[in-house]
Amino acid sequence: MNLMIIKRMFVSGGKSFIRGGAVSAATLLIMTVTLAIISSLVFLSALLSYTLNIIENKVDVSVYFVTTASEQQIFAVKDQLEKLPQVTSVTYTSAADALTAFRARHANDQLTLQALDQLGGNPLDASLEVRATDPSEYQSIVNFLEASPALSSGGASIIDRINYAQNKEVINRLSLAIQATREIGFAIIFLFALASILIAFATIRLAIYTTKDEIAVMRLVGASNAYIQGPFIVAGVITGALAAALVLILLWPATWYAGMKTAGWFGGFDLASYYLSHFILFFLILMLSGIALGSIASVLAIRKYLKV
Repeated sequence: MNLMIIKRMFVSGGKSFIRGGAVSAATLLIMTVTLAIISSLVFLSALLSYTLNIIENKVDVSVYFVTTASEQQIFAVKDQLEKLPQVTSVTYTSAADALTAFRARHANDQLTLQALDQLGGNPLDASLEVRATDPSEYQSIVNFLEASPALSSGGASIIDRINYAQNKEVINRLSLAIQATREIGFAIIFLFALASILIAFATIRLAIYTTKDEIAVMRLVGASNAYIQGPFIVAGVITGALAAALVLILLWPATWYAGMKTAGWFGGFDLASYYLSHFILFFLILMLSGIALGSIASVLAIRKYLKV
């Protein structure tokens, strides 16, 4: 196929799109809605990831040490934990710092403070706050702590308690929620992509049906299948590209308005800022999706219903 034929196919496809009138407009509208749904799924995925990251950052395992444990022994355990690949951070809180934080939290509770003063000492333990790369890794961290030789000179473990048992159910639920969200997200994207192709397919089929006489004449004069299919594929690509451009333009005011109205709902997630910072990603996803949907739907419609 030489360049002249390719040029004619593009010109014919452009004219076909323009002559389509209401049908082309309807196809463009459906493509725009479809791509808007795809972009919404991108935003939803980003929002879920942002929310899950916040939740993950709030989940941890605290290791409390006996009052006889020295800072040197505690820092030795801290160094061992920081060497584990599944650990992202380990924060040390001394007994004195824990007491100061406790007094600050109960500044308005005089009875609690009086009871604390009557003890005549610091009843709180030094602790390590351990954060993992993934909530499912906390069990292995606890197993490591229980098996590690973190012993005092008297042979007793310097670890008093680990609060993993209290948080285990929450951590397990979070892990399941993260996995389920990812699986459901992929399923939704697949279903919408399939629905988009079917909708675009039905609309483009109508556009092809209106030109069936023209196609019959082209076949009578010996036009090849590729030459007949080409203009419709080009029209589908034009429709997809225009729909993508329209969605990209509309997303800025939409995200700005939605972000302004929902600023306090998503824990600091700004839709407009996310869109601007990931504009290239949205451009590639929407443009490639639009072109793919338009061309695939055109090919399927021509082959299946016009039997070219």
